[in-house]
Amino acid sequence: MSTTAALHSEWIKIRATRSVLGSLLAVLGVTVGLTVVACAAFGEAESDNADFDPLFTVFYGLNFGQIAALAYGTTAVSGEYHGGAIRVSLAAVPRRRVFYAAKLLAVGGPALAVGLVTGLAGFLAGGAFLGGTRVGLGDPGAVRAVVGSGIYLALMALLAAGLTMLLRSGVAVLSLLIPFLLIVSFVVGDLATGAARFLPDRAGQLVLHTSPDGGLDPWAGLAVTACWAAAAVLAGWWRLERDDA
Repeated sequence: MSTTAALHSEWIKIRATRSVLGSLLAVLGVTVGLTVVACAAFGEAESDNADFDPLFTVFYGLNFGQIAALAYGTTAVSGEYHGGAIRVSLAAVPRRRVFYAAKLLAVGGPALAVGLVTGLAGFLAGGAFLGGTRVGLGDPGAVRAVVGSGIYLALMALLAAGLTMLLRSGVAVLSLLIPFLLIVSFVVGDLATGAARFLPDRAGQLVLHTSPDGGLDPWAGLAVTACWAAAAVLAGWWRLERDDA
């Protein structure tokens, strides 16, 4: 099977699997919905805070939307290990590098597209509820944050996809990543600021701030997240090449 045919096959799998497609759509719904709630509830009240960053506030929902991105990347791969589906996939696409590349493109492409739409929608919707502190696309860092948020969500989906290929268990990956992002990252951030800036979520979300601090510029932080995703993808590739289906 050619690379184009393999990619088309993987896209059909995503469209045909409700849990995968639902997770992808949840990225948009969760991020925008919680951003609006947060901006409406806290935006005006926090405007007097010296540390208040209206740009970062309109991406508040991304903290939870990224969980949906992880679920999307995980379920897109874990389905291959239910009922021996991976054997059928590899019988149709014997060249494992072609199969894996098609899988990653089918995961990363839609994640990037939905991520960019999510970033723009969250920015506009959240900004409408900030009152006098609202931000616009012409403000410093706004376009960078919108584009960066889409790239960040796609990288998180690829991180989950690579780890799922490595561990061959969606439950194991989500049990590892969700507590890490929601708990461990904040604890490490409080105890060791220097180390925390290199965690995938802390580094990647620097692109959402007007004036990031911590020693990394916005795009360098996103590059750190890309390195985490690349490491996971390579680990998944190693497992796919090394073990039998």
